Amino acid sequence: MTGRVDFYLLKSAATQQRLSFACRLTEKAYLRDLRIVIVQDTLADAQTLDELLWTFNERSFIPHKICLDEASIDPSTPVHLTLELSAMCSADLLVNLSPRLPGHLQRYPRIAEIIDADEERRRLGRERFKAYRDQKLTLETHQIDEAADV
Repeated sequence: MTGRVDFYLLKSAATQQRLSFACRLTEKAYLRDLRIVIVQDTLADAQTLDELLWTFNERSFIPHKICLDEASIDPSTPVHLTLELSAMCSADLLVNLSPRLPGHLQRYPRIAEIIDADEERRRLGRERFKAYRDQKLTLETHQIDEAADV
């Protein structure tokens, strides 16, 4: 069962800042030996994040894989990028980079929502916040400065 949802609010509307923060958050969770699922909206978005996870920090290594169906899941890979959660197995952390409320919440004890300053993403983020609140989940909001650590 989901225990907590963290909303990370960025001051910038730049997509690159949002993805960089997602990489830093993923790295922090990976270094704590957590299993992570990142849900994206499109395959192009997943491929962009896939590339960035390899290159965002020259000193880090985050084993990850894009999984578009159940057959592509590798249990030994700690980070999976996907477009749809129905085929994914449970993980310690779900990072939601899609504009929709994720399904199968019971599989993830923790959810991270990364919301940048884009007006539409903020509006959709507020809708998800209300939906999580209606489900009686614990919500935390964090104002993030781009230079700050995760």
